Amino acid sequence: MQVILLERVAKLGQMGEVVSVKDGYGRNFLLPQGKALRASEANIKAFEAQKAQLEARNLETKKEAEALGEKLNGQQFVVIRSASDAGALYGSVTTRDASDAATAAGFTLDRAQVALAKPIKDLGLHDVHVRLHPEVDVVIVLNVARSVEEADLQATGKSIQELAAEAEAQAEFEIAELFDDIGGATSDEDEE
Repeated sequence: MQVILLERVAKLGQMGEVVSVKDGYGRNFLLPQGKALRASEANIKAFEAQKAQLEARNLETKKEAEALGEKLNGQQFVVIRSASDAGALYGSVTTRDASDAATAAGFTLDRAQVALAKPIKDLGLHDVHVRLHPEVDVVIVLNVARSVEEADLQATGKSIQELAAEAEAQAEFEIAELFDDIGGATSDEDEE
């Protein structure tokens, strides 16, 4: 199917280009979302008549996306989830969770704009790409933790595994000191 693009589409082309796409992709995504028109003579003429308006609208939405992107880029959002002692989540953090966290912080973000390479299945800090416009892509940080206190610790740079290892080492040290004290007490008794 030949279509003429009404806006830039990633991995497909720029506005105004006539491209060939698979029928299902064109019928089910590009045409219903208003991203393209079938490439007939009438539609090409209609596009040429509307080209200036479409370019102006695209430029305006791009400027809005860039303004939001400057505020949003690098922001850190906390997502509270239950997890095992090893740090594995019971479930996963999805695009909906990321958009809800950003919306709760005062940003308008749709889950379709969030791009996760793979589901987040463990505690820690995770970089997430957000596509605000076909030409504007920013990165936010999701701080996945079991509690707000844990999220604050992670934000300072300590991982849950490091904290658990430190606590375990401290407990082993205290046990060793206790046994040293007990050993010293029994040797004093033996001398008397």
